[in-house]
Amino acid sequence: MLKALENISAVYANPTRFMALATKLHAPLWGLAALWLAYGLYRVAYVPDDYQQGATVKIMFVHVPAAWMALFGYSFIFVASVTALVFRHPLGHVAARAAAPVGAVFTLIALVTGSLWGQPMWGTWWVWDARLTSVLVLFFIYLGYIALWQAIDEPTRAARAAALLAIVGFINVPIVKFSVDWWNTLHQPASVSRLARPALHADFLYPLLIMGVGFFLLFLALTLTRMQMEILRQKLRRRS
Repeated sequence: MLKALENISAVYANPTRFMALATKLHAPLWGLAALWLAYGLYRVAYVPDDYQQGATVKIMFVHVPAAWMALFGYSFIFVASVTALVFRHPLGHVAARAAAPVGAVFTLIALVTGSLWGQPMWGTWWVWDARLTSVLVLFFIYLGYIALWQAIDEPTRAARAAALLAIVGFINVPIVKFSVDWWNTLHQPASVSRLARPALHADFLYPLLIMGVGFFLLFLALTLTRMQMEILRQKLRRRS
C-alpha cells in the first residue's frame, strides 16, 4: 500500500502529468460538490427548529462545516509544506499556496457565522474566550502565510519561508481543537465525535454531516482549481 502511494506520488510529481489528471477531475469534482451542497441545503431546509434556539440553529449547518474546513485546510497546508521541505516534492509548495486562501475564507466564514449565531445565544457578538480567540489567531496565521508569499520576490526563498511559517503555525490547530476541553469557555464542547455517541439528534446530525462532506468537496474543487492556476502562473513566469 505504501509503495503504491509512493509510486502514484512519483508519477504525479511531474506538473504536466498532474495537470492532465486535474483537467479530467475538474468538471466532475465541481459538479459533485455543487450537487452535494444542493442536497445538503435541501435537507437543512427541512430541519426542525430547536426548542431553545429556534430557527437560529440552522446557522450551525454553515458554521460547523466551515470550522472543520478551517482546521482541515491548515492541516493540508502543513502536510504539503512538510512534503515539500522534507521530501522535495515539487507540488508541495503549489498545493500549500493554493489551499491557503481557501482555508482563510472558510475560517472567516466560521468567525462571521459564529458571531451571528452567538449574538442571540450569548447576547454579544464576540467574547475573548479560548475557542473564538484561537480561531481568530488561525485566521491571522493564514493571512500571514499568504502575505509572506507576496512579500518575497524570489520564489524559492518565498516557498521555504512560507513553509516554515506553516509548520510553526500548526501548533495552533490542536489549540483550536481542544480549547473547549482545556479551558472553561462559553463555546460549547464538541457535539460530534467518532469516539463517543454524538450529542446531536439524528434530525440535526445527518444534515450536518452531509453539509460537512459538501464543504469538503468544495474545498477540494477550489484547491484543485487554484493549483492549476498556480502551475500555469509558474509556466508563464519561466517563459517571460
